[in-house]
Amino acid sequence: MSLVRRATTALVTLTATLAVGGLSTSTATAVVPEPPRPAFYEAPAVLPSTNGAVIRSEKVAFLLDPLDATSLVRNAQRVLYRSTNRAGEPIAVSGTVLVPTSPWIGVGSRPVIGYAPGTQGMADRCAPSRLFSEGIEYEGLGIEGLLQRGYAVAMPDYEGLGTAGIHTYMDRVSQGRATLDVVRAAQRLSGTGLGPSSPVGLMGYSQGGGAAASAVELASTYAPDLKVKGAVVGAVPADLAKVASSLDGGLYSAFAYFALRGLSASYDVDLSPYLNDRGRAVSDQVETECVFDLLDHAFVKSSTLSASGRPMSELMAVEPFRSIVEAQRIGTIKPTVPVLVTHSAIDDVIPYAVGKQMARSWCGKGANVRLSTNVAPGHVGGIVPQTVEALPFFEARFAGLPQLSNCWLL
Repeated sequence: MSLVRRATTALVTLTATLAVGGLSTSTATAVVPEPPRPAFYEAPAVLPSTNGAVIRSEKVAFLLDPLDATSLVRNAQRVLYRSTNRAGEPIAVSGTVLVPTSPWIGVGSRPVIGYAPGTQGMADRCAPSRLFSEGIEYEGLGIEGLLQRGYAVAMPDYEGLGTAGIHTYMDRVSQGRATLDVVRAAQRLSGTGLGPSSPVGLMGYSQGGGAAASAVELASTYAPDLKVKGAVVGAVPADLAKVASSLDGGLYSAFAYFALRGLSASYDVDLSPYLNDRGRAVSDQVETECVFDLLDHAFVKSSTLSASGRPMSELMAVEPFRSIVEAQRIGTIKPTVPVLVTHSAIDDVIPYAVGKQMARSWCGKGANVRLSTNVAPGHVGGIVPQTVEALPFFEARFAGLPQLSNCWLL
């Protein structure tokens, strides 16, 4: 399968993941056995006391081409760093820091973009910091323009992706914190030329859009030390309840179980009473899969996996699921820096109305927001205009220029 095809598959998949929002298997903490992870990803018995502290780092191949010529102009390092999960517990998270080797020619110090990746999967082998070395990390396509401009890029793997435990897919707080803390780790990493004064941008699409949007909401309180100048967020799954039912039983419905598995792990909810034998088997299986396993469970309706025969969307309307899903809503906290929101009006996975409502909610809180609507073909196509618009947005923010809000249109 070509890299472009893999990228297309992955981006469509990522939002289907968001669809149903709350199942698991026999217990929320039951991790399906996987092949041993590389020793680099194993956390020490005692973690550092500071969020963003680097536990360890190592050089990593960054393959955007078969000959890895990109490594000649990139300082690529894999990092393991401290973050804090939704429950307030210290955790080790892995990620990747990429810095051009050419001198920074802009004003001030080199900016660093906290780039939140889109859906990768649930298995440890799916972590971007591992896939970069295999030349199959589709986000390499999106970050290349940022690197060519001279920006550094810091990308988290998120909680439990690459490291021990279940990936808490679509947990708003955990993903936002991991994104902010990988930027802190990049600034503390030796040999990068980055530091506390480095200007910071945040960016992501779909799952990554949700993580970056959460990060910009949390930045002023969780990471006030970071010099965040703005954020570009695309196709944000800001309201999981509204995304859920439209994807159930569709081509990508199987990957709703990423979110079901991930959120149940984060909230320690045992959902086994709500699944039949087939449902438990499917939930276990998706924990071992990457986004490229897109079609393994296509067109499976959640009602055929539940113990009651009812669709999982109905469970989202009752406790504890209703509160869990509502806690993932984005748009409830005012960002203190300019935000560019991009969304295709014909997004076939995350409804355009969801992104627009998030932007409207931010506007109502007095935030500086610009909603850029495009008509790119579907969810996958929407990442193209976002990538194009991100460069001039960051150029202006790092130059200290204001963003012209269009909240008055919303």
